[in-house]
Amino acid sequence: YHDHIMCRHNLYARTAVLLVLLRLSVAQYEHLGYPPGYPYPEQEEYTAPQLDPDTPRIQLRLAGQKRKHNEGRVEVFYNNQWGTVCDDDFNIHAAQVVCRELGYVEAVSWLPSSKYGKGEGPIWFDNVHCTGKEKTLAQCQSNGIGISDCKHSEDVGVVCSDKRIPGFKFLNTLPNHVENLDIHVEDVQIRAILSSYRKRIPVMEGYVEVKDGGKWKQICNKDWTQFNSRVICGMFGFPGERKYNPRVYKMFARRRKPTYWDYSVNCTGNEAHLSSCKLGQAVLEKSNGTCPRGLPVVVSCVPGKDFLIYTQAAWLLPKQPLVRLRGGAIVGEGRVEVLKNGEWGTICDDKWNLLSATVVCRELGFGTAKEALSGGRLGQGMGPVHMNEVECSGFEKSITECSFNKEALGCSHEEDAAVRCNVPKMGFQERLRLSGGRNPYEGRVEVLVERNGSLVWGTVCSEGWRTMEAMVVCRQLGLGFASNAFQETWYWSGEVSADAVVMSGVRCSGTEMSLSHCLHHGAHLSCPKGGGRYAAGVSCSETAPDLVLNPQVVEQTTYMEDRPMFMLQCAYEENCLSSTSSEVPANTYRRLLRFSSQIHNNGQSDFRPKADKHSWVWHDCHRHYHSMEVFTIYDLFSLNGTKVAEGHKASFCLEDSECDEGIEKRYECANFGDQGITVGCWDTYRHDIDCQWVDITDLKPGDYIFQIIINPNYEVPESDYTNNFTKCRCRYDGHRVWMYSCHNGGSLSSETEQTFPGLHSNQVTHR
Repeated sequence: YHDHIMCRHNLYARTAVLLVLLRLSVAQYEHLGYPPGYPYPEQEEYTAPQLDPDTPRIQLRLAGQKRKHNEGRVEVFYNNQWGTVCDDDFNIHAAQVVCRELGYVEAVSWLPSSKYGKGEGPIWFDNVHCTGKEKTLAQCQSNGIGISDCKHSEDVGVVCSDKRIPGFKFLNTLPNHVENLDIHVEDVQIRAILSSYRKRIPVMEGYVEVKDGGKWKQICNKDWTQFNSRVICGMFGFPGERKYNPRVYKMFARRRKPTYWDYSVNCTGNEAHLSSCKLGQAVLEKSNGTCPRGLPVVVSCVPGKDFLIYTQAAWLLPKQPLVRLRGGAIVGEGRVEVLKNGEWGTICDDKWNLLSATVVCRELGFGTAKEALSGGRLGQGMGPVHMNEVECSGFEKSITECSFNKEALGCSHEEDAAVRCNVPKMGFQERLRLSGGRNPYEGRVEVLVERNGSLVWGTVCSEGWRTMEAMVVCRQLGLGFASNAFQETWYWSGEVSADAVVMSGVRCSGTEMSLSHCLHHGAHLSCPKGGGRYAAGVSCSETAPDLVLNPQVVEQTTYMEDRPMFMLQCAYEENCLSSTSSEVPANTYRRLLRFSSQIHNNGQSDFRPKADKHSWVWHDCHRHYHSMEVFTIYDLFSLNGTKVAEGHKASFCLEDSECDEGIEKRYECANFGDQGITVGCWDTYRHDIDCQWVDITDLKPGDYIFQIIINPNYEVPESDYTNNFTKCRCRYDGHRVWMYSCHNGGSLSSETEQTFPGLHSNQVTHR
């Protein structure tokens, strides 16, 4: 009996230790957060607040210069008038009460000093003290409603979570002032009704339904307008709306009685989200829950160019867009760049808001803006800042039609504006998963395919699996950028039932929305090593570096040098000279085109070499270790695109030569130090370093194109590969050499770029 008791004690002790270890192992990945769609903890169901008769009846809204729909200046409707809340004594507990009263799960942060602009009207609350448990802001302690010594420069704002409270129900405590209130429901959807639309992805036509009190309800079309449809379509990733056939919907409504929401909707058409629209009149109060002489609201949306199922209308699209997005991880997000005078430039973030961001999103064929980002959040651009203090009405066809300040004085690329747009739900995420990883951002790649009439999960052959394929996987899952592509995944067990290879020969350009869009073998699989331990895997990251070469430095430092062969022995051994150098005596000269390379990291994370430190190679010429064997390629082309001088693949030691103000250097080559390029820093390879040249000994005088490619084999993932090459015009008269019109890839209009032979897009190099 004693042994039995001891055994049980040991079992409890071991179980406790295992639980502690499990919590610790999970905790080490908590900083990564969870990706969209990952299971969230259960939220408690919403219960409608029961207010005392003496509690002031108020309504809230978020207003001002918003950059997301779920943030803004806190405004209170009381005594027939909208007013604000003072930031004195306001804290996260008060913000929590505001957000939950509006139907959001929680508050993320709060902002003082009228960060969303100054409000108008009374300041209804001052010195607010909340515990965070109150059902309404009116229950928190304060000076008393309307008693304040604040100015509107102290108006407080909040940022609420994206997630809505399950079962949230809008309660109108001011029934006589409906037209002044914003819409607050748990969720919105377009539900396909007709059989011809039910199997289509994305859903483009159907009933507009709101979820209120945990139940989906239709909206009576009595006061519905085209502006309302425009907002709904925009929320679901569509740039516009179109007419539909109402007859079939009348027939459907007769067969199945709709359940109507109590209110109508009143949008102006430029809102980014339904929550910014006003409530219409309570249309059902006098009609016993019916919609007199009306039907449920139906919308039919127009997909953008990237989501067209049929491409007959592709000829209608402009050949050269005036706006583009760069540096984003997924479709519909990125730094905003505009084309002006044949050159791409950025927008300064002064006054940048959801209205302007939505104009950009619609122009590019997406829906409304999910978020307007500032401060170079999606990486810094190069070249000019074309627009500043942009102000749009929301109905412009292009951001270039909006008013703006042509003077961008004081604006730097640290203030580059960016957007995240609403895009159609294509269902790509459901056909791919990562399995066996330590956290949701890594694992063996498993895809869902059809085999013998049924859907099965399987692995991807890792032969030829590289960064570009991994990039597409991370994008498809909404997990950001690839940080690694793995050709062996024996350490990630994955699902045993999914061990079989179902996809092989995958080759991606890196821009695809789904792995199935990449080239692959189809049904004719070929994978000599098989799946299992050799299945493809990835790890993803929300951020990535972005290397960009400074073209002006190349232009300013170019010169020609005649150097004797006996001084080039080290460079000869490292293949930095043309092949004819092996046939000449040591007392002859080689003619070298020399220049400096200044390579900036404009991304969001440090550029680190892929190779481990123990595999770095010592280079006698430079007297340090090189962490990347092929970091740049130098080439010289004739004007018809023929390579005329033997370029070479330059290996580099990566370090921070200089940094922007306020950023500390982290990497150096000396003493076998860590190598890389910090965000906001640059690595300069000076013109007087060995191998920093092209051997032009055998070149005839004439006009040429000089080209540099950085990270040519995509060895290290970056947020943007299109800017990884630089081209210059080069003139050589036999005695002197000039470099001019140097520019980075993608910095000029396509018409101008076509006049430069050589590489036009680094996305398809070496494929």
